[in-house]
Order: sequence, then C-alpha cells, then structure tokens
Amino acid sequence: MLKSAISPAVQPNRWIRIRKKVWKSRYMYLFVLPGLLYFLIYKYLPLLGSIIAFKDYSVFRGFQNSPWVGLKHFERIFDNPEVVQVLVNTLVLSFLQIAFAFPAPILLALMLNEVRLEWVKRIIQSVVYLPHFLSWVVVVGVVTIFLRGEGLVNNLLGLWFGIESIPFLQMPGLFKPLLVLEVIWKETGWSTIIFLAALAGVNPELYEAAVADGAGRLRRIWHITLPAIRSTVVILLILRLGSVLDNGFEQVFLMLNPYVMDVGNVLDTYVYYKGIEQSDFSFATAVGLFKSVVGLILVIAANHLAKRFGEDGIY
Repeated sequence: MLKSAISPAVQPNRWIRIRKKVWKSRYMYLFVLPGLLYFLIYKYLPLLGSIIAFKDYSVFRGFQNSPWVGLKHFERIFDNPEVVQVLVNTLVLSFLQIAFAFPAPILLALMLNEVRLEWVKRIIQSVVYLPHFLSWVVVVGVVTIFLRGEGLVNNLLGLWFGIESIPFLQMPGLFKPLLVLEVIWKETGWSTIIFLAALAGVNPELYEAAVADGAGRLRRIWHITLPAIRSTVVILLILRLGSVLDNGFEQVFLMLNPYVMDVGNVLDTYVYYKGIEQSDFSFATAVGLFKSVVGLILVIAANHLAKRFGEDGIY
C-alpha cells in the first residue's frame, strides 16, 4: 500500500530529473548521436536479415514468403568437407596472428618506453604509425611488386646470387606467413598507442626505487612495466578472441590466387564466393551467423577465465 501511494508522486519527479540531465548535457548527446546512428543502421538493423539463415531464401519470393528450413544450412557447415577445410584455414591463420601479430605492439611499446630522448621517440612513433593509414589494396600491391616473378626481390636474388625466379606468391607454404607479416608491418605501430597510454600512467617513482635497489633494465620491465599493462593486454586479448573467425576479408581476398586457394580460402572469402558469386544467400548468412555466435561464446568464456585469474575483464 505504501509503495502504491508513493510511486505516482515519485515517478513524475524522476522523469523530470532525467529530462533536466539530458537537456543539461544535450550537446554531449549530439556528439554521441552520429556514432549511435552508425551502429544502429550498419550493425543492428542488418541483423534482421539473419532470418534468411533459417530459410531457403529466394530473391523473387522475398523475406516473408521464402520457406522455412530450420537448421538445414547450419548442418551443411559441418557436413561439407570444403567448409571444414575453410574453417581449419581460418583457425590456423587466426591463431598465427594471435601468436605473432598480437604480441608485436606490446614489444614495440616496451622498446619505445625505454627511449629517453623524446624527439627520437616521437619520430619513431610517427614512422611506425604511417602504415596503418594505407589501405590493404596499397599494402598488397606493394607486396606483389616486391615478390612477383619479375619483382624486386627476385631481381636482386638473380643479380647477387644467380638464383632463378621464385614464385613467392604462388607458394602455399608462404601464404599464411606473408599474411601475418603484412598485419605486423601495417598495424603494429598503431596498436602501440593503447599500450603506451597505459605505460604513461606508471608512477616514475617506481622506476627510481627499482634503480636504487639495483634492479637492471630487464628486471624493471618484468616487475614494473609488464604488470602495469597486464590488464590492458588481457582486455585486448579477450576482444581479439571474439574475432578469431574473422581474418579480414580484404587482405585475404587480394592475396588469393588459384595456387593458394586450398590453404588461403577462409570463412570471410568463402561467404563472399557462396553468397555473392553463387547467390547461395541463406548458406552464406548461416556461416556468418555461426561466426558471430562462436565469437560471442569465446568472448564470454575468455572474460570469465580472466576474472577467475583476478583480472577485471570487459564487463
């Protein structure tokens, strides 16, 4: 009775306070609005189209009239040997990137943190940031110019050592290492920004005390620097695991050729070939939805594991 008597009077006051707060921060909300609209239009509204993963979608019948088939297309993901091979390619490439490309910005941030001359540090940072602003079309184009049969590398090998032309871009064994090296070269510098920001918050007195106690540079890195960025590393690793089935369509698609298709075709490119080239829209959507669900499960599991080990996690 007391609750029902109080709530009608409290409720209007509550909404008045909310309106006042919103109006007071109206300009901040206006700044946030474009970002919210972007995610709403390009991320959330397209999710409604995921319904065709459970239908035999026909462009002529449309979303409403296409017949329901349940989990038929999801069963095809595991029944088709081609899909299994594509899934293996995706996982191998993702874990290679996590093993080699993910630690690269951490190592670079640690090295930059040890540079004492600020002007040298700024120059190095500017140089290593630049590749991030190049598109994958440009990066792959440069790699192709260097490694093709009549490219710079083969010309130098022939001129200096008399070695015949090596088809680097047609060698299946080099496809995944080349992709990982491209990611390291392009994104390592830009990814150091987060780690350098975390290192900027370390109290300099900790280093001074360590020096006074006789700790060398490696010991200072191990006992002060690394613990300072541990939480940041864990959070970024959790987010990276969420995209473990996402290798980046553009880079892989530009590097593919018939010689490396067996080892280079990943889920992103497979969805493109099935959905766009072969018009198998329902199956392509099922594969994309499967990727998203697996990514969500990995994020939740990794976040739970991080909390078990005493880290904050992402939520």
